[in-house]
Amino acid sequence: MRGCRVGLVGAGGVAQRHARVLAGFDDVELLGVTDVARDAATRLADAHGARTFPDVGELLAAGPDAVYVCVPPFAHGSVEEAVIAAGVPMFVEKPVAVDLDTAERIADLVARRGLLTGVGHHWRYLHVVQRARELLADRPVRMVGGAWLDRVPPVAWWARRDRSGGPVVEQAAHVLDLMRVLAGEVTEVTAYGDAAPPPVDDADIDSVTTAALRFASGAVGTVSAACVLGWKHRAGLEVLADGLALSLTEDGLTVRDADGERHLPASPDGARVAVDRAFVDAVRGAGDDVRVPYAEALRTQRLALAIAESARTGRPVSLPTGPAAAPRVPVPATTPVGVDA
Repeated sequence: MRGCRVGLVGAGGVAQRHARVLAGFDDVELLGVTDVARDAATRLADAHGARTFPDVGELLAAGPDAVYVCVPPFAHGSVEEAVIAAGVPMFVEKPVAVDLDTAERIADLVARRGLLTGVGHHWRYLHVVQRARELLADRPVRMVGGAWLDRVPPVAWWARRDRSGGPVVEQAAHVLDLMRVLAGEVTEVTAYGDAAPPPVDDADIDSVTTAALRFASGAVGTVSAACVLGWKHRAGLEVLADGLALSLTEDGLTVRDADGERHLPASPDGARVAVDRAFVDAVRGAGDDVRVPYAEALRTQRLALAIAESARTGRPVSLPTGPAAAPRVPVPATTPVGVDA
């Protein structure tokens, strides 16, 4: 059986990471790369003995078995539509869009086509996440606290709200995703941002954001995001249940209970390999461990955008938990304000 032929859309840092991982699989062939920055596409393709394609259409015409969509948040939409129309299995890097309308539209097209998809929430492949779930199996979660305290990444589009969605959408999505895994769905958020952009040219995002969350289970939580540091200070979450405290990051899980405290290390690089291995196996029909298909990632996207919307408007945002439901902003009947869903 020939190798799984993979095409890459995008040639930035995250595409380079996936290319390195995929090139290490003996059953994968990197077919080619396309990017609006042609020089970047050529460099990445040349590094792995692949071809450079002028656009997505030409890449799809070459007959890939799967396509990785590794573009900035604002560039999602038309790429996915083309891949879906071609019926090619698709891996999409998070966040899946900068706005909800695009994500909902792509999710609907994926569902109609019945397409195999995966999304790059690689934290789900940390083995300590499964251990945390086991520890919580017979203890209801009472409280969750999440944080992503970091810097402004060195890319020009990141500090623009209409390009990245801001820190909650672009960075904290990993933390929000694990909150959903461990504590269930969120039904309402109330968030606040400082309305003071970081000292970066043309920035209009909040430097810091914090939100209170209400879960369907009755648990409560908070999440905070910041981009005012010169380093990645902390990214992870704390979970409290009866007689149990968990602290989870990419690097490991710390457990505190009646038996004392213990730490279980984790491998973020191993998780990044595992998410690609699972998707390739699914494409080849050799496995079924895609933990975040597009429809599942959409739930995390709704939560992130609900927090961003609440911080922007100063109002609570409700999230119905049905699979087709989108966040809405409650507006008092006496207030004639129109709000986009």
